[in-house]
Amino acid sequence: MRRRQAKKHTILPDPKFKDVMVTKFVNNLMLHGKKSVSYKIFYDAIEIVQDKVQDENPLDVFKKALSNVTPGVEVRSRRVGGATFQIPTPVRDSRKQSLAMKWLIGYSRKRNEKTMAQKLAAEIIAASKEEGAAFKKKEDMHRMAEANKAFSHFRF
Repeated sequence: MRRRQAKKHTILPDPKFKDVMVTKFVNNLMLHGKKSVSYKIFYDAIEIVQDKVQDENPLDVFKKALSNVTPGVEVRSRRVGGATFQIPTPVRDSRKQSLAMKWLIGYSRKRNEKTMAQKLAAEIIAASKEEGAAFKKKEDMHRMAEANKAFSHFRF
C-alpha cells in the first residue's frame, strides 16, 4: 500500500455491561444513526435471553453465540488463466468478529418473531446451541473452503 495504515478507532465500552464487544455489536445493529434505539433492542434481547436461559449469564450466552458463528476460513474469487477459482483463505481476526456480528444481526432480522429484540434473542440462543441460520452460514462457508482446498496453492 502506498499510503500509511488507517488508525484504529478506540471504541468505548457500553454503559451497562462495560464491554467493548457489546458496543461493537450495537454499532452494527444501529440503523439511521439511532444508537439509543439500538441499545434498547440489545438490552431487551439480553433480558429475554436471561428469562429463557436461567442457569447461565446472558452475556456469556451472547459471547458463546458470537464465537460459534465466527468463521475461520472463507473463499475468495481469483481469476487464473481465464477461469475463476474459489480459493480458501484464513480470515483476519477483526474481520472474523465483524462477519459474525453481521450474520447474527442479518439473520435475526429475517426471523418471524414480533419485535427485533425477540428476533435477536432467539437467534442468540440458537447460535449458542450451535443451530440457527447464522451458524448454518458459518458451516456452509467452511464446507465451501473444504471443497475448494485443492485450489489453495493459488493463494496470493
